[in-house]
Amino acid sequence: MKVKTNELSEAALDLTVARCERHWTFEPDGLDSYSSDWALAGPIIEREKIELKYLGYYNPPYWGALKFKPSAYERKGAVGPTPLIAAMRCYVASKLGDEVEVPDEILERESK
Repeated sequence: MKVKTNELSEAALDLTVARCERHWTFEPDGLDSYSSDWALAGPIIEREKIELKYLGYYNPPYWGALKFKPSAYERKGAVGPTPLIAAMRCYVASKLGDEVEVPDEILERESK
């Protein structure tokens, strides 16, 4: 099923980050937690030069992430409730676009 990148969370977000990182062999229960583990996401944020900003003046407050692409003035942005979720959504959007395909099995697990 197609999901907007800015709506990805939990296993769906971790799965799409794994795809971007070229980790094609995985089990849904064995996904790395990019969206909640700084040790995994930190190197991606640094390597991809993703900028983070706390947007506390909104209600509820959230985090914004921005990545400038090397070519000219292109950029991708994303938001999320935590800095890691915002950054990983931004990373996925910069690699795969504003909508991504997520297996129904993953989405069903998250809705329970």
